[in-house]
Amino acid sequence: MASEDPSNFQDFLPLMAHKLGGEGLMSELCNGFNLLMDSSTGVITFESLKRNSALLGLEGLSDDDLWSMLREGDFDGDGALNQMEFCVLMFRLSPELMEESEFWLEDALQHDLKNYH
Repeated sequence: MASEDPSNFQDFLPLMAHKLGGEGLMSELCNGFNLLMDSSTGVITFESLKRNSALLGLEGLSDDDLWSMLREGDFDGDGALNQMEFCVLMFRLSPELMEESEFWLEDALQHDLKNYH
């Protein structure tokens, strides 16, 4: 399976963030994690990523691309992605969203403060 041309990549996270707000975006990222994770281990492994990647439109990625994604997001070195690592990776892969992340963090914090009072 050949790798997709990176110039064809379309970054939908900023659009989702604008439509859903910070809390909604995080909820959708969690849903994405749940679709890709191995239900027996609770993390995204190479096997679960390969098996479930078509659900998120990633069926064109090669095994090397999938391994690269895992390695890039795997902060603790266990060879898999936990939910936090996955969410951080999604933000890192979205340059526009990274630029706006301060706004979304502030929005989420304000929402939490409103619920706290």
